[in-house]
Amino acid sequence: MASAAEQLAKNANWGALAKATELKQRLLFVLGALLVYRLGTYIPVPGIDPHVWNKIFTQKSGGILDMFNMFSGGALSRMTIFALNIMPYISASIIMQLATAMSPKLEALKKEGESGRTKINQYTRYFTVLLATVQAWGLAVGLENMQGSAGSAVIDPGLFFRISTVITIVGGTVFLMWLGEQITARGIGNGISLIIFAGIVAELPRAIASTLELGRQGQFNFMELLLLFGMIVGVITLIVFVERAQRRVIVQYPKRQAAGGGQAQAQNNHMPLKLNTAGVIPPIFASSLLLLPLTIVGFAGSDGGEFTASIARFLQHGQPIYMMLYGGFIMFFCFFYTAIVFNPEENADMLRKYGGFIPGIRPGKHTASHLDYILTRITTVGAIYLVFICLLPEFLISKYSMPFYFGGTSLLIVVTVTMDTIAQIHSHLIAHQYEGLMKKSKLRGRRR
Repeated sequence: MASAAEQLAKNANWGALAKATELKQRLLFVLGALLVYRLGTYIPVPGIDPHVWNKIFTQKSGGILDMFNMFSGGALSRMTIFALNIMPYISASIIMQLATAMSPKLEALKKEGESGRTKINQYTRYFTVLLATVQAWGLAVGLENMQGSAGSAVIDPGLFFRISTVITIVGGTVFLMWLGEQITARGIGNGISLIIFAGIVAELPRAIASTLELGRQGQFNFMELLLLFGMIVGVITLIVFVERAQRRVIVQYPKRQAAGGGQAQAQNNHMPLKLNTAGVIPPIFASSLLLLPLTIVGFAGSDGGEFTASIARFLQHGQPIYMMLYGGFIMFFCFFYTAIVFNPEENADMLRKYGGFIPGIRPGKHTASHLDYILTRITTVGAIYLVFICLLPEFLISKYSMPFYFGGTSLLIVVTVTMDTIAQIHSHLIAHQYEGLMKKSKLRGRRR
């Protein structure tokens, strides 16, 4: 009986999915957009010898360079038009959000509503182009200075190569920025997160193959391999558990006049506060900030001097400075992004406007202080969880030379984006079923 009921439920869900034409169109659009993105990660930058570059990248791989390659979906290791991926846009978004929090003019612009947010998004796009141009120029100059055993990766170095490389890579970044916005508007889920998600997932089979090859070469034995995959399963389980965890604040609404003239009972509701309100944003922001020095450090070559060599050494995985910076950035962006997403004063004013209150707490300023106290405690727990998830695998990567696709940051992005996308698909299905029920009720009313 249970299996039959489960089969009926599955058939009902598939039937609802088959009837949801708009949802199917959105899913097909997302798949098509991600396919275009993956094709772009194989279009090489003009003027690069791919064989020589592959050897140079293999020699310089390790540390923060591999993390950059993970976020680009392997585009950096192939030196394609999407070598910078969407990272300049993420860095520009960070800087604009920091500027909005500190600048009264930008704060006032944000409070204007949709028109103000549109202007801020436009400023973010302009800053993305500027940031991508600087990074692409540093990348082009660094490529000319790189020498491998087979010579230089640049076939014909010079000003023309630098300009063409900047135009190509900046154009690729701007295209990905536009593609991410289109996925958000016309598809399912957050476009920027889905682009990073697609790049990580596409490289997972290669990462699994390289891990098994390391085991075959004796890098670690069979038991260590089982413990590794057991750790991955444990990390995924912890991510799912914490991402679904909530702190429910009880909210009570006063008695209202019923339609028949009597008194309706007071309504009890709750305000759900996620344990990890910031989601996957803090690790992505922290990684993008750590990737910014890559323009100077990773591609400076022998002309960088002792200073850049020291920075490159300190930014290697397993180094205390890298761990401190990465963990510190994650903690900072957890509190910063949570403060942007959830404003206790605005929520307290909204509760007072609709007559709601938290039992035992006076409305207004006391409610805002109470919400801020709860949010600070759960954000602290969420930040510690993110630091633990992102730094624990880094020690194993440093010790066993594991691929970055098994790191805490990549697993967090994959699991969180998957959960968010499934939730949005589920909400679309519920909305479609609700519309169907409303149409049926109207038809029955007309027949009567």
